[in-house]
Amino acid sequence: MQKPIVVYCYDAYCGWCFGFSKVITRIYEEYKELFEFEVLSGGMIPLESAHHIGKISGFIKGSYQKVEDLTGIKFGEDYLWHVNNPELSDWHPHSEKPAIALAIFRDYHPHEEILFAADLQHALYGEGRDLTDNEAYRHLLEKYDIPAEEFYEKLHSEEYKDRAHHDFSLVKQLQVTGFPAVLLQVDDFKFYLLARGYTDYDTMKKTMDNVIAELSLQVK
Repeated sequence: MQKPIVVYCYDAYCGWCFGFSKVITRIYEEYKELFEFEVLSGGMIPLESAHHIGKISGFIKGSYQKVEDLTGIKFGEDYLWHVNNPELSDWHPHSEKPAIALAIFRDYHPHEEILFAADLQHALYGEGRDLTDNEAYRHLLEKYDIPAEEFYEKLHSEEYKDRAHHDFSLVKQLQVTGFPAVLLQVDDFKFYLLARGYTDYDTMKKTMDNVIAELSLQVK
């Protein structure tokens, strides 16, 4: 019998998802023998809506510390430089390219999407890499042994762009309107909502264990 699927709806440019990344990776490591784990990119900032970081730097200044205080994660100085010096930054963030990268990664390591999503967010928020820049991904290609030439060819292909937009569509079909969100898909028609918005590890674990108890016959 196919394992139930934990579906993590996130966006690479979601700061609260960055705060949640340690929780979801820990949950993945503890429960990956019982469940499949998939990641869907949410398309929070469409390419056609991309604008200079100066447009949102004020909002980020007012919110990132809340993420740090609640989750314990830290935003890196190289990232915050762009927030604090928007007039000097050339960043125009959008969700499409990291979503394409995730779609490509899925071909090579379909069971490690949780880890790659966390690595993408660390690259952005922890290390200050611009995820709209092709070179922002090169160090992860080495980490996951993905051929660079193949990756960059796919990064510019319509096929993988379509796959990324398919993720965006699936998230909408699941009626997810904010990130992070975690659902459990038991079959084609039955879903459990495991988390909406940032959820701490203890709460998430309790929810997972309650679902396991309810589905005991299906996950043994």
